[in-house]
Amino acid sequence: MYDIVIIGAGPAGLTAAIYARRAEKSVIVLEKSTFGGQITHSPRVENYPGFIQMSGTEFADKLTEQALAQGAEIELDTAKEIKGDAGNYTVVGDYAEYSAKSVIIAGGSAHRKLELANEDKFVGEGISYCAVCDGAFYKGKNVAIVGGGNSALQEAVMLSDICENVTVVQNLSFLTGEEKLIKDIESRQNVNVIYSSVVKEILGENEFKGILIENTETNETAELLLDGVFVAIGQKPENEPFSNVAELNEYGYIKADESCIPENSPKGIFTAGDCRTKSVRQVATAIADGAVAAISACRFVDSI
Repeated sequence: MYDIVIIGAGPAGLTAAIYARRAEKSVIVLEKSTFGGQITHSPRVENYPGFIQMSGTEFADKLTEQALAQGAEIELDTAKEIKGDAGNYTVVGDYAEYSAKSVIIAGGSAHRKLELANEDKFVGEGISYCAVCDGAFYKGKNVAIVGGGNSALQEAVMLSDICENVTVVQNLSFLTGEEKLIKDIESRQNVNVIYSSVVKEILGENEFKGILIENTETNETAELLLDGVFVAIGQKPENEPFSNVAELNEYGYIKADESCIPENSPKGIFTAGDCRTKSVRQVATAIADGAVAAISACRFVDSI
């Protein structure tokens, strides 16, 4: 039996592992896909204290290495359920079951999709959710970014360095990213922003051709013929498997405040990072959550 099972190897989960191991607690971190979580999709991280600039992948690698160096175990497995009660929990995964005195849910969130026909069909063949991963395939080509927040603008900046033209499709009449990023976008001659527009259709039957957009103010439609489109319209939490031990709000986020203790949950359950209710979701706040949740979990383990 582990002292703590941590679900999710993003910044929150890995920070929790580091803190818990320094408190000499036995820890295993379960991650279903990518060590480092969504931060690995950020081409540049410039707002984390102590680092002028680094890639999200570099940051994730350093966190993972540090957690392993502290003695945490990390397993690729998808947590599907939490059973049991305080001091005797079982986290059920695809490949194994993990017993623990306490559980920290730090599953983060996943990319939101356009939810259009042919979207899944063309993933990797014209549609991508990660410019860092797939941008190089579109060197010298014409692409679009759907979204107007920080992630979308960061990807637009990165793609503008390698692509012929980049079109940003934003559903609002303004961009919602940081002012510095907006100014960077506006200064680039090969970046065009289309405001107040949404994607209505993905063009192409057997091959991706582009997207059909609609202006939300005039209802006029237009076809954008593209080589690729990058979707950056936010995240959604994946907390449903844990709703029996952590109450969710209407958007699927775990109800919890800065204490990282979920509302109306049994003792020994904690949460951290983007999967919980919060007003600001940044890597710095995720790491803060990880520290708080780990300290609380360690205190709980010591109390039983």
